[in-house]
Amino acid sequence: MTAATDSSASGPTVRVPLSLLDRSRTRQGESPGAALRNTIERADRAEVLGFHRFWVAEHHAVPGIASGSPPLLMAAIAERTERIRVGSGGVMLPNHRPLVIAEQARMLEALHPGRIDLGVGRSLGFTAPVREALDVLRYTPEDFARDLVDLEAFLTDDGPVTAMPAGVPAPPIFVLATGSGLATAAERGLPVVVGGPVLRGDLAPLNDYRNRFRPSRSCPEPHLIVSADVMVAETTQRARELMLPEAWAMVTSRSTGAFPPLSSHAPQHLTDRQQAQIEDHVAQSVHGTVAEVGRQLTELVHRTGADEVIAFASTYDRQSLADSDAALATLITP
Repeated sequence: MTAATDSSASGPTVRVPLSLLDRSRTRQGESPGAALRNTIERADRAEVLGFHRFWVAEHHAVPGIASGSPPLLMAAIAERTERIRVGSGGVMLPNHRPLVIAEQARMLEALHPGRIDLGVGRSLGFTAPVREALDVLRYTPEDFARDLVDLEAFLTDDGPVTAMPAGVPAPPIFVLATGSGLATAAERGLPVVVGGPVLRGDLAPLNDYRNRFRPSRSCPEPHLIVSADVMVAETTQRARELMLPEAWAMVTSRSTGAFPPLSSHAPQHLTDRQQAQIEDHVAQSVHGTVAEVGRQLTELVHRTGADEVIAFASTYDRQSLADSDAALATLITP
């Protein structure tokens, strides 16, 4: 697999599919309902712009994130759109029984054939009280592997009971993976979505995934999607400024244990350590002008061997985020 940017007259392109992940981030002074409606509107624009997939996330009892139920939001998005693939990034297996997840996915697939993706992960709740409310205090890699096997069985009619609606083709499963998750996905012959520390460190886990991969009916060869925090603007400085609201929220969450709504203003009285964390967050993102982002994404794809990039980004100013999406879409290969 190769990737490059094309500097033809039509502009640079990244020669792997580009997709979006939206976490329904709330803003100060705005209702959670507004955040959810904006996610649906963003998906509608993403389809027009030519993005490959549009995924939503699962977070529970987080003040800064309005989406706690990917299937419900996926249903609203799929109903609003016509062609773009709609998925979860992802449904957390510790929080749901495999049969329930399978039936939700099958229902979506029955209503919107050939457009549904089922991304699954194993993250627990954001804080101890949330984990207690979900009644999930411990969840091991072995638990995840077991639930993944059960989920596949229900989706392919190999389980002890039939997941309804019956006779619906199984939507593809994608594993949101870290170290042990990569190994599990390789053994099951499933595609993976990787971001964060795995991409910034030693890439041996990705090579191990490919080497250990066992072809399956749904995925005959390894398939890697990399997730990246991407922001595009007219200048590098402006793109950096747009990254700051999310960085401020991240720093606040580390000190308070609560992930806040996005704000247009920096927290007061930042320590040197917090300022360093903000700078680190921005430095680890992909941001800049269209040409700069195109080069950064190309390097990322070359370095990781990715088959696709799914971009997630949030900022306080919604119009600037929409403009970033439109600019990023110009990098999509026709």
